[in-house]
Amino acid sequence: RSWLKYLLDKHTQWGIDFLERYAKFVKERIEIEQNYAKQLRNLVKKYCPKRSSKDEEPRFTSCIAFFNILNELNDYAGQREVVAEEMAHRVYGELMRYAHDLKTERKMHLQEGRKAQQYLDMCWKQMDNSKKKFERECREAEKAQQSYERLDNDTNATKADVEKAKQQLNLRTHMADENKNEYAAQLQNFNGEQHKHFYVVIPQIYKQLQEMDERRTIKLSECYRGFADSERKVIPIISKCLEGMILAAKSVDERRDSQMVVDSFKSGFEPPGDFPFEDYSQHIYRTISDGTISASKQENVKVDAKTTPQSPPLTPTSLFTSSTPNGSQFLTFSIEPVHYCMNEIKTGKPRIPSFRSLKRGVSLIMALEDFSHLPPEQRRKKLQQRIDELNRGLQKESDQKDALNKMKDVYEKNPQMGDPGSLQPKLAETMNNIDRLRMEIHKNEAWLSEVEGKTGGRGDRRHSSDINHLVTQGRESPEGSYTDDANQEVRGPPQQHGHHSEFEDEFEDDDPLPAIGHCKAIYPFDGHNEGTLAMKEGEVLYIIEEDKGDGWTRARRQNGEEGYVPTSYIDVTLEKNSKGAVTYI
Repeated sequence: RSWLKYLLDKHTQWGIDFLERYAKFVKERIEIEQNYAKQLRNLVKKYCPKRSSKDEEPRFTSCIAFFNILNELNDYAGQREVVAEEMAHRVYGELMRYAHDLKTERKMHLQEGRKAQQYLDMCWKQMDNSKKKFERECREAEKAQQSYERLDNDTNATKADVEKAKQQLNLRTHMADENKNEYAAQLQNFNGEQHKHFYVVIPQIYKQLQEMDERRTIKLSECYRGFADSERKVIPIISKCLEGMILAAKSVDERRDSQMVVDSFKSGFEPPGDFPFEDYSQHIYRTISDGTISASKQENVKVDAKTTPQSPPLTPTSLFTSSTPNGSQFLTFSIEPVHYCMNEIKTGKPRIPSFRSLKRGVSLIMALEDFSHLPPEQRRKKLQQRIDELNRGLQKESDQKDALNKMKDVYEKNPQMGDPGSLQPKLAETMNNIDRLRMEIHKNEAWLSEVEGKTGGRGDRRHSSDINHLVTQGRESPEGSYTDDANQEVRGPPQQHGHHSEFEDEFEDDDPLPAIGHCKAIYPFDGHNEGTLAMKEGEVLYIIEEDKGDGWTRARRQNGEEGYVPTSYIDVTLEKNSKGAVTYI
């Protein structure tokens, strides 16, 4: 019996140890999943663009695809965290709780078995004591009987001794009978308890231990299944993440990227015309034997030389003067004049101050203000960006004015809340800002209309070497100074503004605003209102204007459709874009 109990004790303890070992395995797997998810998130964070960075990357499809892959990888890391949480809650936590309950139940069953055995041992001791006492009394009764018989047969024994021995015999015989009855009762009780112990109590305890071990096995089976289910539940979402990566890879468009490079760096300048033929032979005097004819020809040549204006020398402005066979002159730009202007500002030698130099400096400042120093294509984009910023500022000031007026009305109706006059300086300042912004918008729109008007007439221009580049009144002469004498310059069609250069006549640009980021729709949006853009949950859009505090972001689909979407409905990712020195191609 003790050997069987030992085996049961050892087996149940082994079951609990195995359960705890599997729980430790699950815990280590959870730590692996958590570390894996953490490392993936750190990797995504390392390669994701910084939203606060000023240098934004170009919105190439390859960059967008990579950023989409990073987003999908971040979602994948989130699913690994879900797996870890599910395992921790459904498997590891359940195993630890069940192991504690199992230890308590096993301890209770073993204690019941020990108590039953102790009770049976006690019954056996009582029965054994009564048996020994009965045996001892029987021996004492036999001794008393032998003593009585010896004295009764002894003729020398007195009657009193015989009577005394007889009484002793009767006493011992009575005590032996009582012990016999006690022994019989104890024996019957022990046999009953022993039968109950081995046929009722112990089998019941063993059955409880068996049921406990079977429940442990069932719990392990459930935990095995839960361990696999934790992984299987996230497989559909992980598959979507992988499908998103594949779609991002398919969205890479090399032609679109090339077009974006062209749109970002094209200057809009027309290719230079053909170089004119420079006839130097008109100054060569041929010697002819006929003196009259020679003299006449020489005289004509001298007259032509006097009447023909001399060509001005070449200057750093890259303007050169050429002569045609009929004696006329024209000026041609071979390099962008703005380069020379900027070099004059940075590295030019100091000159004598004059009204003409002051006029040139003012013209340069105006050129920087209206971006006339940029190529037409870049100038149009800069002006459009400035107009958009001014419109946003105007809207903000208008909202502030409305808020101040409402507050003023509240103060007038409820004077205890505040003094309406205290808001007047702020209202005046806001109105001044609104007027200033409107003037700025009007001025920039005029410049934008001028650029678009110039680029609209590019088809009427002829690409030939006989078209002279214009030099208007008040412009810089080839020597680098300004002149007001119209006779000293070659005339042409007048320009719209004196401070604009001829090289600003550019190609028209109807391209959409460049994308500054992308977003993913978190919630669907109907977009019934005018100017809004409908979107579906999970749809990826391009960002062309950030949220300026009004709660709306301007976005564009891949098909070119644009509109505003709620900022709270999307997950915005602003990418880096190359800024700084502009390269004109």
